[in-house]
Amino acid sequence: MNRARLWLAGYAGAVLAISFIHEPSWLAFGLLAALLAAGAARWSLLKRAVLALLLFNASVSLAYALLAAWRAQPVWAPLLLINLRVLLLVYLGFWVVERVRLLDALRGWPLLSMVATLTLGQVVVYRRLLDDFRAAFRSRNPLPPKPTTLLRHAGVQGGALMEKALHGAEQSAQAMRSRGSFDG
Repeated sequence: MNRARLWLAGYAGAVLAISFIHEPSWLAFGLLAALLAAGAARWSLLKRAVLALLLFNASVSLAYALLAAWRAQPVWAPLLLINLRVLLLVYLGFWVVERVRLLDALRGWPLLSMVATLTLGQVVVYRRLLDDFRAAFRSRNPLPPKPTTLLRHAGVQGGALMEKALHGAEQSAQAMRSRGSFDG
């Protein structure tokens, strides 16, 4: 088994194990162990994981806290458990993405290799689109933008990404239909 496949198998095992842990102290220990094992990249990985989770986890945590307060249920222990688990999973995900070439790990499995190739191709397309949006925004805003300008730009960017995704899905469905994929 090649090194990339071992990393991917280890990651899959870790995700499975983490999903069965319901004690925050064990999750915190797992995060600390992952931080120590990551070496020099630990802080950049942690920063990326926290930034990736910030908006989503903040909104989910706030909604959960409001619901728990309304029902007069405990808030902090479940929130700590949820947020630690998600942070650990995302941290490990970023670490694996940085260390493993997915196509090397999937070598020998033609169908999975094909799906990964298509997925990585889409990642490149969307990353380029996001880079184009960032460059256009910077060129049109020489001064630091207002928060409303940032929100408006994010909305337009999200709309464009959604439109591109829907168009691509429609094209794929038409191609599959023309080849008989949906014939029952």
